Amino acid sequence: LEMLAVVPLLKELRCDDNQFLTGNINSLRVLKDTLELVEISTCRHVQGNFMDLANLPRLRVLYLLKIAVRGDVRDIGERDFLSLKQLTLPAGVYG
Repeated sequence: LEMLAVVPLLKELRCDDNQFLTGNINSLRVLKDTLELVEISTCRHVQGNFMDLANLPRLRVLYLLKIAVRGDVRDIGERDFLSLKQLTLPAGVYG
């Protein structure tokens, strides 16, 4: 995921069933001014805390499934995920 920093205009990231995708989702924060959609599923080497993406002002869709992302939905504040329309979180997220 860290290598996506060289694509500063990326609006959508979709990755499904990729055993070679690695990294922490907090590395997507470098794309905070453009990223609108994140769909990552069945990529077991992706990890982090979903709240690391809470301050992406354009993020409309956050779909994280069957990945090693953790967190607590009770940590979501009124100033987090301001544009979010769809949220799907993996089993490692609780609350």
